[in-house]
Amino acid sequence: MIYLTLFGSAFLAATLLPFYSEAILVAYLQQGYAALALWLAATLGNTLGACLNWVLGRYFLHYQDRKWFPIKAAKLKKAQQSFQKYGQWSLLFSWLPVVGDALTLLAGVLRVNFLLFFVLTFVGKGARYLVVLGITLQFI
Repeated sequence: MIYLTLFGSAFLAATLLPFYSEAILVAYLQQGYAALALWLAATLGNTLGACLNWVLGRYFLHYQDRKWFPIKAAKLKKAQQSFQKYGQWSLLFSWLPVVGDALTLLAGVLRVNFLLFFVLTFVGKGARYLVVLGITLQFI
């Protein structure tokens, strides 16, 4: 149940919803739960949450001609150009707050190969949780 809770919080944290999973990860680590299992639950949950963003991005542009569409065409074009300028490797930074969520959504809009997306996102998010675990273990 602990790992499922962490998975869920990490999943939500990767979506466009404002949520953070690091505090839960640290709390469970301090309670003595296995670091590797915590890392895997958080990384997988966060990566799959990013995959939801990718899927949403795939179908995002179908609605760009609607009045309620949240992004103006010029801003969307600028974001697409920036992503293409820095390339798919920028997905290694998908762990960044706010920017990372936008990157994963934009990757879907630009139809980045899903397997490449998954691997780069998993590596980036896994590295972040590894750093959080490493710092926490220094103080326990």
